Amino acid sequence: QSLCVHLNYPLYIRSVPTQGELKFHYTVHTSLDVVEEKISGVGKALADQRELYLGLLYPTEDYKLFVFAQMFRKLHNSFTDVMCNPFYNPGDPIQSKAFDSIVSTMMVQAC
Repeated sequence: QSLCVHLNYPLYIRSVPTQGELKFHYTVHTSLDVVEEKISGVGKALADQRELYLGLLYPTEDYKLFVFAQMFRKLHNSFTDVMCNPFYNPGDPIQSKAFDSIVSTMMVQAC
């Protein structure tokens, strides 16, 4: 599952399989809060490392969510490309085929 958030509401969400997509919203928001806490708590020396493993973010009865920060960098770079598009209206849902392709590739590699 992948998500970009602006002002605490999703601009892009994708889940494979697509059924039950809404049940992941809470998990994603909670996990992103943990990512923010972990990254802000990391010293400057560690923050510069390219392979930053953030570990277990959010365990549930059905699954456990682990994160590698370099995946966020790749997602952020793609998100920046979307935001720099002069035809994109900030705040609108993201409907970019290029962004969707990057997310799909990341999801396949994570499995």
